[in-house]
Amino acid sequence: MKKKIGKIFWLTGLSGSGKTTIGKLIHKDITKLFGPTILINGDDIRNIFNIVSYDKKSRLKIGKQYSDFCKFVSYQNINIIITVVGLFYDLHSYNRKNNKNYIEIYIKSNFKEIKKQKKKFFYKKKTENVWGEDLKPEFPINPHIVVKNNFKTKTNILSKKIIKKIKQTYK
Repeated sequence: MKKKIGKIFWLTGLSGSGKTTIGKLIHKDITKLFGPTILINGDDIRNIFNIVSYDKKSRLKIGKQYSDFCKFVSYQNINIIITVVGLFYDLHSYNRKNNKNYIEIYIKSNFKEIKKQKKKFFYKKKTENVWGEDLKPEFPINPHIVVKNNFKTKTNILSKKIIKKIKQTYK
């Protein structure tokens, strides 16, 4: 008997691009389409385990730990939506190589627009190890789904676009 494996919906993009908001919006539809689904935010994991390292090396290590956690959850036949910055080519490659049913969703946003919105505290004051400031982001090369958040289109519209693409490709 073949074991069923849940799907991993990996939402990536710059901090403040709308990943968590969109993740929350697609959660109900993903559950309806594919069964039991949990939603995890990278910041929540950092808070739960008191992870305070933000340098590039630590971020990559933590990203791979998130990936391994997602694999563990998916092997319980539970889908997972994870919203995490994780802007490393090495991490994207690691995810594809090590996770079955991996679906990379890139929330593409303009850094200057995000910074102008000032939704994140580290964009308001000088902070080290910030993607787009002193850390050069490595945006996904071939994400499965790309949605552009220009902050003019409502996030519920963006989430509907993602669900439409998921239905067309993965159902």
